[in-house]
Amino acid sequence: MRITRENLHKIARDTAERAARRSRSLICIYLTGSLLGENPLLGGTTDIDLVYVHNSEPPLEREITRLSDEVSLDIAHYSQSAYHPPRKLRVDPWLGAFLVNNPIVLHDVAHWFEFTQASAGANFSQPETIIDRARQLAGLARQDWLEMPELAAPGSPRQMLTYLKCLKNAANSLASLSGVPLTDRRFILEFPARAAALNRPGLAGGLLDLLMPAPVPPATLDAWRGDWAACMTIASESADVIPALLPARLPYYLRAAEALSADQPAAALWFMLRTWTRALDLPGDWSAHLSPWQAVMEALELSAADFERRYNALDTYLDAVEETLDEWADLYGV
Repeated sequence: MRITRENLHKIARDTAERAARRSRSLICIYLTGSLLGENPLLGGTTDIDLVYVHNSEPPLEREITRLSDEVSLDIAHYSQSAYHPPRKLRVDPWLGAFLVNNPIVLHDVAHWFEFTQASAGANFSQPETIIDRARQLAGLARQDWLEMPELAAPGSPRQMLTYLKCLKNAANSLASLSGVPLTDRRFILEFPARAAALNRPGLAGGLLDLLMPAPVPPATLDAWRGDWAACMTIASESADVIPALLPARLPYYLRAAEALSADQPAAALWFMLRTWTRALDLPGDWSAHLSPWQAVMEALELSAADFERRYNALDTYLDAVEETLDEWADLYGV
């Protein structure tokens, strides 16, 4: 299949039409994510991000469906109660931000979307609500930092998941000052522009230092990708696999990592570490895949032996993020 933006939008429309015919509980379906942009492909792959809103509790929260090796459906399910009252979405950094960010409405019963977006969008772009959303994410990052030493054993996958989540929330607190939060595949690619928009480009470099303190040779990154892919394949077949790691999701990550490794190694490394660590945190015996992951952690100075130094460096970075938010608030008189 020739993959074009137009073809992908048609698939989205057809999927929404079939879903609306099958289920009377659906009151709204909208398209969001990378298909709202001009170039949704990365490594020749993309997903179609759909949000299904139900008039009752949905049977599941998320489903991933393979359409081809290049394209998958990523459907998030919400009850309409998640959007009520709509004014609370003004300060919601994720659901509210993507609702207001001009998604494409594919199904709408009784103008539900029109009313909800209009209510949520009122004052959404006012400095008071922008800084509220940003500080929520910064607060989550700081809370993770505080809990990290006691949360799990130093150098364990659970602790590393918290470390990476802390980085993501910290960077997205800044990114949300000028747009929607960034998702994993384009996180490192797009964050420098968001930091530059705040006249704080050094925060992009600081983020990379906390992830990859020294350049990784291409041959080394290729070897890491092999170990990561092997673990991801086994994890995708686990009985306890989460939707983000399902087999339909593998090409979405594997091909993007391959495409980015040469010119944007940090961008590839970011979602490699996020997915690899999530796989190792699944229930079960992952001892056969733990050793390669630990070797990567040591090479990146993220092992147990480096924890105290990295923990302090993260504290310094969070201070810089919080100071930037305060400066932004002062600038806009909040």
